[in-house]
Amino acid sequence: MSLNRSEQLLHDYLQSHRDERQYWQGKVQKIARERPDPAAAVARLDGELWRYFLERSDVAEPFKSFAHSFGPQRTSMKNLAEYLLRLWVAPRPPPRDRASKPQPYSD
Repeated sequence: MSLNRSEQLLHDYLQSHRDERQYWQGKVQKIARERPDPAAAVARLDGELWRYFLERSDVAEPFKSFAHSFGPQRTSMKNLAEYLLRLWVAPRPPPRDRASKPQPYSD
C-alpha cells in the first residue's frame, strides 16, 4: 500500500509514540465496531485522522515543519485509514448464506 506524505508522516509518528498508537488502535477498533460497513469506517477514520493531523500541526514536530512547508491543505487519509483497519481489526468472516449448503465433491 502506498501512503501519501501526510499519511506516512502520521503513520511514522504513531509507530514511534506508543501512547498515541495505543489510543488510535482503540479508536480504530471502536469505529470498526460502530460501523460494520468498511467504507463508512474508512470515511469516518479519514476525517478523524485529518483532524488529528491538523491538531498536531499546531503543537508538535514534525507536523509543524510539514505544515509550514506544504500548508494546511486538506489531504486524504483514506489509504492510512484502510491500512490501520486491516492492521488493527480482526477480519470479519464472510456472511453465510443459510439457504445454500456445501455441495459434496463429485468424482
